[in-house]
Amino acid sequence: MTVAFVGLGSNLGDSAEVLRSAARALDAVAQTRLLRLSSLYRTPAWGVTEQPDFVNAVAMLDTGLSAQDLLAAMFAIEREAGRARCADGSDRWGPRTLDLDLLLYGESVIDEPGLHVPHPHLHERAFALVPLLEIAPEASIPRRGSAQAALQCIDAGSIRRLDPVDD
Repeated sequence: MTVAFVGLGSNLGDSAEVLRSAARALDAVAQTRLLRLSSLYRTPAWGVTEQPDFVNAVAMLDTGLSAQDLLAAMFAIEREAGRARCADGSDRWGPRTLDLDLLLYGESVIDEPGLHVPHPHLHERAFALVPLLEIAPEASIPRRGSAQAALQCIDAGSIRRLDPVDD
């Protein structure tokens, strides 16, 4: 079994419910168990900023799946939530019903077509680091070091934790 961390994001529809549903779907993946789900956080859109704010979270999973098989299951969950990925990646920064990113897969470093672990931009993204550190304060990013140290190097001032009644 391997502990993996998955970033969840949505900015279309009832984003809070979409993320809760995605967490339940991750827990239902074969050989996989949801260990923890962070709070939900409202974050400004990144990349293309002319779109609604995102709601983000991070899930900690215990999985017997390979990273490739876990990623395939994540893409299936996205599709079930209504996400259609453009083959050329042109929708990468646009609005979406659900975005699932494999942030960490144990201590593995994987660099192959379509799969890069740790997520190549994790150390630059407060919207992923803040919820990650909430559920795993000692998290380490392979080849980069402490997630806490990475967060200290970037601005996290616009990330807002949602209260259960606010989402």
